[in-house]
Amino acid sequence: MAHINLLPWRDQLRKERQQRFFVTMAVTAVIAGLVVGGVHIQIQTMIDFQKARNNRIQQEITAADKKIKEIQQLEKRKADLIARMQIIESLQASRPEAVHVFDELVQTIPDGVHLGSFAYKGKAVALAGVAQSNARVSTYMRNLDGSPWFGDPRLLQIQKKGAVRTFGLNVAQTSPNAKKEKPQ
Repeated sequence: MAHINLLPWRDQLRKERQQRFFVTMAVTAVIAGLVVGGVHIQIQTMIDFQKARNNRIQQEITAADKKIKEIQQLEKRKADLIARMQIIESLQASRPEAVHVFDELVQTIPDGVHLGSFAYKGKAVALAGVAQSNARVSTYMRNLDGSPWFGDPRLLQIQKKGAVRTFGLNVAQTSPNAKKEKPQ
């Protein structure tokens, strides 16, 4: 029987297998590295894209906040202007009131009543004077209550001094327009 030494052939086959194994391992490692690198690049690209979107949204929010503040300032300015216009309109409407008040005082005063003093206190008018009798003061108060420019007369005092009566009363100044607008 012949002796064949198979060991070098097996060693060579083992070396070839090891070499193929290492080549396969290297190729697999390179492919795995490429896949991991590709996934990493893809994820990083997605993260960068989302950051860019977030920055864009933040810029839009900042711009919207500026516009909101500007709108609020404009609304405040508008409210101030409207308030000024209302004040001016009320002043324009009340300009002729003093003339009407004095005219109405003359028209409502009955015979036998004389005013001694007249004072404004806001929308209240304080009147003081002398009358021939208590009935004349009552007539004067009814006339004031029926006037479109006065309302709610209140007698403060009435005193007899000799043949005359001195009186003091308060009356609220109103506007004919205000009386028409009130529901009854």
